[in-house]
Amino acid sequence: MKQVTTLFLKIAVIFIGIPILALCIFLVPELANIAAKLLPEFAYIKYLVFFVFYASVIPFYFALYQAFKLLTFIDKNKAFSQISVIALKKIKYCAITISSLHVLVLPLFYLFAEKDDAPGVSFIGLVVPFASLVIAVFAAVLQKLLQEAINIKSENDLTI
Repeated sequence: MKQVTTLFLKIAVIFIGIPILALCIFLVPELANIAAKLLPEFAYIKYLVFFVFYASVIPFYFALYQAFKLLTFIDKNKAFSQISVIALKKIKYCAITISSLHVLVLPLFYLFAEKDDAPGVSFIGLVVPFASLVIAVFAAVLQKLLQEAINIKSENDLTI
């Protein structure tokens, strides 16, 4: 039963990566062109959009890879090991990086909101940084719990 659930989660990790790849191929160039058209006085906006989105995709896929590795460790009964803690630590750093990169784009959302007179656009810009921050906190909590479990396990092994 355990391998069925981890197989399902591995497939889910793969399916999470596919739409992001499609968004990067098709949507990011369109967003960059729209940004350049809406704010012609800021010619560099197009390159900023490219940079932020493509730079945030790298830690995203690295975090997905680490999640895939973590599921593999669970399959091999190495879930309570130091390598699992390291994988969670890397996921945490990737989420912090993604959140930081998207915080850099928040002024761009503010400029769009001012241009279109739509205040809700500013809140839409907060979705990705907030979600990434939640993932980072969750990974940090899991990392700490897993480290404590490993410490308790090693103390019990030494006691017996």
